[in-house]
Amino acid sequence: MSVTVYSTGPQCKQCWATCVALDRVGVKTTVIDLSDSGSDAAREFVTSDLGYSQAPVVVVDDEPENHWSGFRPDLIERLAQRTGSPGRTSPAPPGRAADGSRGLG
Repeated sequence: MSVTVYSTGPQCKQCWATCVALDRVGVKTTVIDLSDSGSDAAREFVTSDLGYSQAPVVVVDDEPENHWSGFRPDLIERLAQRTGSPGRTSPAPPGRAADGSRGLG
């Protein structure tokens, strides 16, 4: 299973968290940066066709009717369960390792 994540760039915290969580559960992602000058068609798709105004927008590639906006660990976990991928969906906060430590040790 793969998904497309429509992002507004590296400064988008929810976009980053979504991509990290999808990676942790083993879901392959394609990221499209909506802030790029060549992404007019993608912006039109996300806003006009899907009706979203907040990033990230996640579209499950093999189920185009399955899409959402924002960081949704609950929906990422459902994808993981369907693919049989175990994993942690909540990314570690900046400055912390995945196990919650500061990662300095």
